[in-house]
Amino acid sequence: MKSERRLYLMHDDEIITVFPVTFGSNPKGHKQQEGDGRTPEGLYQLDWKHSDSGYHKSIHISYPNAADQKKASEIGVEPGGAIMVHGQKNGWGWLAPLARYINWTDGCIALRNVDMDVFWSRVEPGTPIEIRP
Repeated sequence: MKSERRLYLMHDDEIITVFPVTFGSNPKGHKQQEGDGRTPEGLYQLDWKHSDSGYHKSIHISYPNAADQKKASEIGVEPGGAIMVHGQKNGWGWLAPLARYINWTDGCIALRNVDMDVFWSRVEPGTPIEIRP
């Protein structure tokens, strides 16, 4: 939940692990457009893994979905994209103890690298993710 700054890894409606996370720089509300600093809210999928990114591992969130694209089109903006669950920016992992208190991403969900390693090992492409306010 965004308001709790937590990511719950669940299996069969049971909480397996809870991770502290940070979000987009403008965390309140659903992502509306590219550059708004918001993290999407709603039901998506973790659809592919990226091991060679600018961050310590990343897993893509299927934003924007058809509803997001339609809404953006209706208001005349680009919805944005490349929303990920990821670790710290490469070379900056040492800042994780401080970075976890600041919403610093462009709309992604950021974990400490050690937490991202656990999350990465337990999540496969196609896993649903629900992002709540």
